[in-house]
Amino acid sequence: MSNDVTIYTKDYCPFCHRAKALLDSKGVTYTEYDIGVKPELREEMIEKANGSHTVPQIFINGQHIGGCDDMMALEAQGKLASLLN
Repeated sequence: MSNDVTIYTKDYCPFCHRAKALLDSKGVTYTEYDIGVKPELREEMIEKANGSHTVPQIFINGQHIGGCDDMMALEAQGKLASLLN
C-alpha cells in the first residue's frame, strides 16, 4: 500500500494500542510519534489535529482522521480501506 500514515501515541494508552493493532492487522506501515517520550511533539500534534490534544491522533496522507474511535468508525463504515489505498 502506498500511503503515509502517522500516529501520535503514548505508551500506556489503550486506545493507541487498539489503533495500532487495527493498522497492523491491515499490514499498514506507519510512523509513530510517542509524545510521552518526545513531549516537544505534543504542540505539533495539537496544531496538526486542529486543537485535539488526546491520543492517539491519526493522519492518513496528511488528512487528520481523528482518534481511535474515529478510525474504528471509518473501518465499520467500510471507508478506511479506500483512505489507505
